[in-house]
Amino acid sequence: MTSDLFASSATPAPDAEAVAQLRRTLHEHAHRYYVLDDPLISDAEYDRLFQQLQAIEAAHPELVTPDSPTQRVGGRPLDAFASVRHALPMLSIRTETDTEASGAEAFDGRVRRELGLDAAAPAIEYVTEPKFDGLAMSLRYVRGVLVQAATRGDGELGEEVTQNIRTIGQIPLAPTLLAARSSLPPEGALAPWGGPAALGSGASLPQVPEVLEVRGEVYMRRDDFEALNARQREKGLKTFVNPRNAAAGAVRQLDPAIAAQRPLSFFAYGLGEVTPVEQGGPVFETHFELLQTLKAWGFPVSDLVQVAQGAPELIAYYESIARTRDSLGFDIDGVVYKVNSLALQRRMGFVTREPRWAVAHKFPAQEQITTVLGIEVQVGRTGKLTPVAKLAPVFVGGVTVTNATLHNEDEARRKDVRVGDSVVVRRAGDVIPEVVAVLVEKRPPDAPQFTMPQQCPVCGSTALREEGEVDYRCSGGLFCSAQRKQSILHFAQRRAVEVEGLGEKLVDQLVDGHVIRTLPDLYRLGLTALASLARMADKSAQNIVVALEKSKQTTLPRFLFGLGIRHVGEATAKELARHFGSLDAIMDASEEQLLSVADVGPIVAHSLRTFFDQPHNREVVAQLRACGVNWSEGAPAVQAPQPLAGKTLVLTGTLPTLSRDQAKDLIEAAGGKVAGSVSKKTSYLVAGAEAGSKLDKALELGVAVLDEAGLKDLLNGHS
Repeated sequence: MTSDLFASSATPAPDAEAVAQLRRTLHEHAHRYYVLDDPLISDAEYDRLFQQLQAIEAAHPELVTPDSPTQRVGGRPLDAFASVRHALPMLSIRTETDTEASGAEAFDGRVRRELGLDAAAPAIEYVTEPKFDGLAMSLRYVRGVLVQAATRGDGELGEEVTQNIRTIGQIPLAPTLLAARSSLPPEGALAPWGGPAALGSGASLPQVPEVLEVRGEVYMRRDDFEALNARQREKGLKTFVNPRNAAAGAVRQLDPAIAAQRPLSFFAYGLGEVTPVEQGGPVFETHFELLQTLKAWGFPVSDLVQVAQGAPELIAYYESIARTRDSLGFDIDGVVYKVNSLALQRRMGFVTREPRWAVAHKFPAQEQITTVLGIEVQVGRTGKLTPVAKLAPVFVGGVTVTNATLHNEDEARRKDVRVGDSVVVRRAGDVIPEVVAVLVEKRPPDAPQFTMPQQCPVCGSTALREEGEVDYRCSGGLFCSAQRKQSILHFAQRRAVEVEGLGEKLVDQLVDGHVIRTLPDLYRLGLTALASLARMADKSAQNIVVALEKSKQTTLPRFLFGLGIRHVGEATAKELARHFGSLDAIMDASEEQLLSVADVGPIVAHSLRTFFDQPHNREVVAQLRACGVNWSEGAPAVQAPQPLAGKTLVLTGTLPTLSRDQAKDLIEAAGGKVAGSVSKKTSYLVAGAEAGSKLDKALELGVAVLDEAGLKDLLNGHS
């Protein structure tokens, strides 16, 4: 797709004022990004506009002006900082916009053509490294001491930020020779994908020269960024959009004490001015050797820097870094390829604003700007309500995104996302797209603030947010169609009413095919309906019918647990059944009465009361009973002796006569608790045949070990 401003050499020149306006737009965005640290558009959008201007000027050279952004690197320094003229310009690197692996082949082809190499010539050797998403920095050392740190600025003039850079612990104030040649990778060492990582052929590392300018990237690690934003929120201050924005803001703090509170990191990737060889300066044959020397002098160099032979290994590197990108501790937006031989670099030279011997090969953008068309609230399988921004389609992270999660009400309010807003959307790998920032400057004047609904948007049940929780949840678990599959699977599981053979795939077929709509529909299934399902043989269908019939005879604790009431687990269900004796008594109990049950606190009592106050939940229970689901009920049980009250037991191995579930039921009936792992708080380990590591742990901690007979003695009140 091309802009209306584009024109080929065969078409009339585009309107000069429109081109001038495009230049002004780029200047404004560059100023906000590099100088004010307050960008209005994403990096990908800026690159698109820049490439548009490049194409226009290439087709119509008469429109090129000296002040065009294509003739310079970046913005002007802040007046609050002293200006620094770089001894050697800090030029940018050409960007390869083909985000497929073929972009590596295109670069290798250009290099070979520049060097006049034919197909039979050996492969070119390259240095490959991540394209760090930070702030370019030049560190100047004189006689081994850091005397100046400067930002890139416009490539010729930068900002002096020495005091702030001194706060970065990774940057040496006085680099020295820290390693011998023997500590470096051996010549010919293999990179992870099989390519060589050869060094130049020097006998020893050079000493730090009298004048040394180290070029690199100041950045902020993701964990440091999250911690910084957490502190900002606690103080009620503005949070940062991304780590790059936070790093730039820290570097440009006028007060170094504030900068020191914002943790920054640094990677070195090259040199600026260095003492000439004829005056005793270092001699390097390759860029990789240069980097390893910087590392030996004490500068941090990324472990991801490698050497690659030809296009195939460039592609391998690109794909390898792309796969691990999301697991790195810092942000990158691509990789960089550089011809390794410094002699070849000098031979190829530069073109206007960039070296011919290097390229930045970008990954698909992980952040883009789009518009919020609406905000919907989705209901998950467990009843959680999640606000979701409906977006104008945008290509980000390699896919077209139309939805982005807002997580919960607090997050939506904190970000203040509204319908009509222009927002920055991020998608990293397989992570669900999310809104990371709102461009408030572009907000429509009548955009309403988002509020969570008080009823479930699917079934109309009350939406509840419990104290101390961030999520709202639908209270209509048995009735809500959004929770239908989860409710059925929970009800049919082994620890509940147990419908053998009713697994996730079969439930998916039954619900997606509209064969069942509510839980009681399970017991209305006939053999014909089941046998008609895909991949369901007559025998399998018959087995399900038999299992459903068998499950009708259950117990009150299993049925109560199977209802899926929030916070009501197996142990709580047993205590409720023991205390009240009947389901009707439980359903009609007040919160005060529920609180008299052991293992029931205010949260559980409120959850029970809310569940049974929903008329449709009572209706589902009534229909299940009408379908024949039954259990034995009686008067509230007199509190039985609790010989294991306050005791925690762990089960391991196979007992002679008791199954694991039977043993657990007996222990809980006696007032004990069953844990899954052994700790110092474990009272007893009950060990059967083939006991494993739990037995070893118990012996190590001195925990008493029982066999089945010993357990039965405890249950009978014998010590």
